[in-house]
Amino acid sequence: MGRATLEERVAALEKQMGMLLADHAGSKRPKDWRLTRGAFTGDDLMKQVFEEGRKIREAERKRVQPRRGKKRHAHS
Repeated sequence: MGRATLEERVAALEKQMGMLLADHAGSKRPKDWRLTRGAFTGDDLMKQVFEEGRKIREAERKRVQPRRGKKRHAHS
């Protein structure tokens, strides 16, 4: 592989990078979380993730709920 070939390859890569960066800069649109809505519909792995999250939230709720029969005293 000669020096000219390497220079040509680098020049081609630089040209491609310039085009990619120009394309990327022109396609700026505001980030909107709503665009991802429904992206995981029907995905079994995400169903598992959601179920585990629900279990964690339920356990947390049970942990912080006041116990019946015991009154909490207000601190002054």
